[in-house]
Amino acid sequence: MAKRIGYLGTGLMGLPMVMNLIRAGHDVTVWNRSADKAAPAVEAGATQAATPADLARDCDVVMMCLTNATAVEAVVFGDDGIASVTGPKLLVDFSSMDPELTKTYGERLRAANGMGWVDAPVSGGTPAATAGTLTIMAGGTEEDFATALPLMDALASQVTHMGPAGAGQMTKLVNQILSGGIMALTAEAVNFARAAGVDATRLTEALAGGFADSKPFQLLAPRMAVENFENPLGTVAMMLKDLDTVAQVAEGRAPLPMTTSARALMRQAADMGHAEHDISTIILPLKS
Repeated sequence: MAKRIGYLGTGLMGLPMVMNLIRAGHDVTVWNRSADKAAPAVEAGATQAATPADLARDCDVVMMCLTNATAVEAVVFGDDGIASVTGPKLLVDFSSMDPELTKTYGERLRAANGMGWVDAPVSGGTPAATAGTLTIMAGGTEEDFATALPLMDALASQVTHMGPAGAGQMTKLVNQILSGGIMALTAEAVNFARAAGVDATRLTEALAGGFADSKPFQLLAPRMAVENFENPLGTVAMMLKDLDTVAQVAEGRAPLPMTTSARALMRQAADMGHAEHDISTIILPLKS
């Protein structure tokens, strides 16, 4: 059944997700801090709101995909934020942030206006966001998850309820440990192949189906091999932010030797000026 959905954040991931919601027949209202980034969604049939509060007033469910926890707090609890409005029953947050902050924000929102909160971080990058085949790991009450689940049909091929509030975010950190490590290893492998005289453009073909194969490898190795960093699949800054969160959460709990190395490589790329560039640019610090 079509719903009135408000969507906050029409960036690299948010915009294709909005497009899929529109194609699924939902009545979508959008808001983005930089209003011009919402223009393609408006052209596709979405309504543009002036503030997050204006967006929420006429919606059944609010969704958002924002840069970080600071942006989430501002949009939800700042001036003209979601918390100031009574009406929507649920907020579904596709952003990635600290699990404990998610719990805190969810409690604050419910106390402010009675809205539920489902943390639903995503994996798959812009290709999956565009295709509507994201992987979503969710946290929240059974009731709130049941409300959110049918709305995610247009966005994901895999949605898993991992437990109470924060469980989705914690699972996303696990995802980022694996993804970030594979991305760093892919950069190392491609750089080694080129240095050794192997045709790096054929690596995905040669290794397809073997133990070394993976989605990040298939997506990133060809870009790294020819240093084509246009149309980012995800930025260095996005992954580095998540790995920084992993390090904070893991402190005193679990050692992270591989993640520490991957994080250092991404920090090098960011320091070289590639923070907002495609994640494939992490190969550049390895070039001799």
